[in-house]
Amino acid sequence: MRIERQALHRFICNLLETHDAGERQAAAVARHMVWCEMAGRGNFGIERLPILVKRIKAGVLAANADMAWERLEPSLARLDAGGGFGYDAAERAMSEAIAMAKAGGIGVVGVTNSNFFGAGAYYANQAAAAGMIGIAMSNSFPKVVAPDGLRPTLGTNPLAFGAPRQNGRHLLFDMATSALAGSTVREAIAKGTLLPEGLAIDSEGKSITDPAKVAEGALLPLGGAKGFGLALMVEVLAGLLTGAGVGEGVTSMYNDFSRSGDNGHFLMALDIGRWINREKFEQRLEMLATAILASGPGTRLPGEQRWDNYARAEREGIELDPTQWDAVVKLAQAAGIDLGC
Repeated sequence: MRIERQALHRFICNLLETHDAGERQAAAVARHMVWCEMAGRGNFGIERLPILVKRIKAGVLAANADMAWERLEPSLARLDAGGGFGYDAAERAMSEAIAMAKAGGIGVVGVTNSNFFGAGAYYANQAAAAGMIGIAMSNSFPKVVAPDGLRPTLGTNPLAFGAPRQNGRHLLFDMATSALAGSTVREAIAKGTLLPEGLAIDSEGKSITDPAKVAEGALLPLGGAKGFGLALMVEVLAGLLTGAGVGEGVTSMYNDFSRSGDNGHFLMALDIGRWINREKFEQRLEMLATAILASGPGTRLPGEQRWDNYARAEREGIELDPTQWDAVVKLAQAAGIDLGC
């Protein structure tokens, strides 16, 4: 099915506000999910609504949290998310990082006491849309082993990077630092498909291909020691530095309903104009993009497929996964919400 973006935004807001979410937080979640659905990142879209509602009902997601700012330096700040939505906290954090960068060339915000923040590309795009370079990171609950390890020590710890382009189709790179993203494992479980060999292991170090068994085992880091090093960087910046949970101090949003996630996020914005003329930067980026695209048949820039999906959604409406939509409709009906779309 396809749905108009404003209608989907209203629906998400209504659903969350009916479950005691504050208006501001609900709107932040809706903006994020609608953008992800339009960009073809359905695994960060409405698929997450049922688990968010479940966590709200369990009392481990403060859907109307008071968030508190702490200014550390003119270009540094920390946001205590109060156990609320990571979507709202990270969006506020990047907005503040952009404002500080406009004033002083760079802005860095660390977020503590937060929860799952969705797709890092969304926040990197916030910065790129403001004409800045953006970086977004978040730690997550332990699911990834160190090279030659058997017990998970770090999360899938995503990181994202964005830079502005003249055509508005900003350069966006977003990755999990694990060999598989958690959403990929859940998708394989839902579809009854096997995982490729050598991406997940059991407690004895043997390869797992049954996605249902990953919960009892662990994921391998992307690219071995290189991916683990990137995950460690994310853990240091998003977890250790911000004062958020680290390692087992971060909880699983799907499997632990005893407490809030305590995820940490790290958001940075860099004002390009302090280094080089903005127009010249964009011209140089286009030269680089042209060289990359001419390097071989089928070559694409990071984020290009997302922008193709986004443009189509603008023209034709947002295409939703029927199974995911059905699950959300059941939530709405149980809460007595008029779909309105």
